[in-house]
Amino acid sequence: MTASESTDRPYGAFPARIGLQVQPQHAQYADIRRTVAAAEEIGVDVVFNWDHFYPLSGEPEGLHFECWTMLAAWAEATERVEIGALVTCNSYRNPDLLADMARTVDHISDGRLIFGIGSGWFEKDYDEYGYDFGTAGGRLDALGEALPRIERRWTKLNPKPTRDIPVLIGGGGEKKTLKLVAQHANIWHGFGDAETIAHKHAVLDEHCKTIGRDPGEIERSVGVGDKKPEEVGKQLLDVGTRLFTVHASGPDYDLGLLRDWVAWRDEVNAK
Repeated sequence: MTASESTDRPYGAFPARIGLQVQPQHAQYADIRRTVAAAEEIGVDVVFNWDHFYPLSGEPEGLHFECWTMLAAWAEATERVEIGALVTCNSYRNPDLLADMARTVDHISDGRLIFGIGSGWFEKDYDEYGYDFGTAGGRLDALGEALPRIERRWTKLNPKPTRDIPVLIGGGGEKKTLKLVAQHANIWHGFGDAETIAHKHAVLDEHCKTIGRDPGEIERSVGVGDKKPEEVGKQLLDVGTRLFTVHASGPDYDLGLLRDWVAWRDEVNAK
């Protein structure tokens, strides 16, 4: 029994998993593709990209590639790993179109897509591509309106998705975002130390209680950045985190830290 299970966190029943966010910046696509292949060989569980149009670090006008066309390519180039965006920006595509895109990638990958989505935040993307940035509250409201449309569209498509596509919602807002997680998500993704994450889990659990949903249905995910497993792994595991995602950026895509986390995962799951 893990520490999380012993402290009555039902989501502690999930096995530990490791994700890699391959940040599609400052590299040619061939380098990105090689990184994804290497991550799959190392044994990662999920490979993510992100949904932006410009780099988030380094040279602001540096090399960069689009999210969903890349996911379709990854679906063909990989065999085992789950794939997804961490996260799709709801503002950039019509929700029904986005549902169809996700369904298509789900089929291309033989059912390995995780549908990651959030409300959006990077103002440069909006300005350069002509989207209305609006307000944070307005973008969250739009996400709340889009999620039921996406779910309905999945039931209407022919062919339907290969499975109930797992929905990952990213963000830590306690009044709106975590309520949407309770209503719609299979995975919640956040950031912070163990104390912060434990608090967010408690808030999410309360939202689940309010609507009558079992909080144990929602896998808890966190971005660990450049932290080593011996620094934060046990603390986050003990508060119920089960999907740990490291990131790698171009041009070099160093996967040394990923190897450490995969080895740690194997030790944890063998107990």
